[in-house]
Amino acid sequence: MLNKLFGRMTLADAAMYTVGLALTGAIVAGSVATLSSGKYTLAQWQDLLIFGLAQGSIYALIALGYTLVYGVLRMINFAHSEVFMSGPYTAYFFARYLFNIGFLEAQPVAGLLIVSAISMFTSMAIALTVERIAYRPLRKAPRLVPLITAIGASFFLQYTFRGLYGSGIDRYPELAILKGSFTVLGVRVLTTQALVIVAAALAMGLLYAFVMLSKTGKAMRAVSEDKETAQLMGIDVDRIITTTFALGGALAGAAGVLYAIIFGQVQFYMGFVPGIKAFTSAVLGGIGNVPGAMVGGLFLGVFESVGPSLFLDGLGIPAPNQLKDAIAFTMLVFVLIFRPSGILGERLATKKA
Repeated sequence: MLNKLFGRMTLADAAMYTVGLALTGAIVAGSVATLSSGKYTLAQWQDLLIFGLAQGSIYALIALGYTLVYGVLRMINFAHSEVFMSGPYTAYFFARYLFNIGFLEAQPVAGLLIVSAISMFTSMAIALTVERIAYRPLRKAPRLVPLITAIGASFFLQYTFRGLYGSGIDRYPELAILKGSFTVLGVRVLTTQALVIVAAALAMGLLYAFVMLSKTGKAMRAVSEDKETAQLMGIDVDRIITTTFALGGALAGAAGVLYAIIFGQVQFYMGFVPGIKAFTSAVLGGIGNVPGAMVGGLFLGVFESVGPSLFLDGLGIPAPNQLKDAIAFTMLVFVLIFRPSGILGERLATKKA
């Protein structure tokens, strides 16, 4: 059996597995050294874990937009990061107005719902506009053409919002109700983190139920499997694709407000890094797989939060938290070496891939 395995292994495969084993060794050695040193207390590890879950929840919501669009169109919508930016940045001006008149403090739940609705509607409108103007005319074009168009649309949206809203950093209003923390099973959780985790979990649960149980969700899965056959069965493919972009945009808008609640600021460039991380999450979980995007986002968020302190501190690397982005993308390489289809992904047929 081993002779058969090694007989099929190419030089590239051997190099990839060597890199993977080296990364595994470094992760294990660094983790053992960090835990043995006792530098971090249990409470600090818990704080890192909770922050990672909150951050990963945001990544997961954005990643769902990437994976939904890829599922039906087999294209990467690189403009999705700007769809994510457009909602909370537009909603910021409404949030500031509501805060200035005292409504946001007097009615914080209603105020947050209004701000979230504005953000989701704006992101959804931008997503639908990009689909209608930039992507639909290129639906039968070679796959590289819509990919380049998506990158162009991303830059166009980014600098359009810079022209509209300015290049500065704007702070979201801070609500008294979201300050402080509470304890759950002996673990301290910030109120903002709890809100983000619960809201994201609710949104992901509703999306999963919609895709799996509703008639439109079943049609989306049929289009994802085979557009031509789905059209022959009477499914309006254009309507399903439009619905997919609308769902992805709405989730991105919700994620944007949660991001603003956690980090407290918005700017025209805010979508770039979370968008790249969310795309990484979608690939980690298995691009085109809805549960995979959720798992990938949470996995990446926790790994990015805990990883620098756990893996790098023990190896004697100074300021390990400054390398959190490197840790995130190293994990992507590590997972894809041993499971190229992602954590929950399946190998695609030649026609679909």
